[in-house]
Amino acid sequence: MGGVTTMTVQHTASGSRRRPELAAFLRSRRARVTPADVGMAPGLRRRTPGLRREEVATLSGVGVTWYTWLEQGRPINASAQVLDAIARTLRLDRTEREHLYHLAEVPHDPAPETERAVGPEVQGIIDALDPLPAVIYNGRYDILATNAAYIDLFEETPRPSDPWNVLWVLFTVPAARCPLVFPQRELPMMVATLRASYGRHVGEPVWESFIRRLAHASPYFAELWERGDVAPSGARTKTFRHEEVGEIRMTSVSLSIIGMPECRIVVYTPDDEESRERTAFLRARRTEKIPPPAGDGIRTSVPLTSD
Repeated sequence: MGGVTTMTVQHTASGSRRRPELAAFLRSRRARVTPADVGMAPGLRRRTPGLRREEVATLSGVGVTWYTWLEQGRPINASAQVLDAIARTLRLDRTEREHLYHLAEVPHDPAPETERAVGPEVQGIIDALDPLPAVIYNGRYDILATNAAYIDLFEETPRPSDPWNVLWVLFTVPAARCPLVFPQRELPMMVATLRASYGRHVGEPVWESFIRRLAHASPYFAELWERGDVAPSGARTKTFRHEEVGEIRMTSVSLSIIGMPECRIVVYTPDDEESRERTAFLRARRTEKIPPPAGDGIRTSVPLTSD
């Protein structure tokens, strides 16, 4: 960058509210970093213990005037590369870095290991929900964690992708749609939910690559994506087809996770007594090793788009 940074002016309603907050955040982080922290001599006549603006600019490889404008809350844009450099200079941790990107309204990919990490506390919560199936998704429908009841429900579903991505499996392995009784209703809704999440990640390499690869692998996904529909993550009524016990009707509810803003816990609750009994049977079969019910199974060869 050589100390030269383009000053592109931005004018948005949200930007006018975010800029003062961004400016205050940068000033507070700058005041926290001492010259010694970045390998500089303290020098004489320093009025504050923190770095000067020109020092942050120099260490970040940006222009002094540009950085001054940014810290004054003026309407200018910053690229992801510039924000990365400033974040390193100010020694921001992961939470502070994400906060910086949100305030600057710049798309940013979290590190894969942090995006996909599910701690034992969260895993313990979904394990305790058994016999209710529960799963943790990120915004792209990567499966980050499940409980045993979820595996019971979808044990025959192929898992050819790494990470285990529900959309990739459903759109590239037709047999994987068998557990969905109404795939022509479920799949468009899932793509619309994906598109709503994508709006927060436009331009991010991981997201762009995923959309591009899935559209190339599945013309049906490409068709649904081109519709441009968006939908929130919310309560859904779904019917699943299990090879041994038959149809199970459930309501799925999405719950947010503090500290993992791009992830959600989805819990499936049986809608009727028959579905509750079948869900309980799947758990008993797993824990007590009991045989499947005689004559209560369903077809193993089913139309993939039956309604």
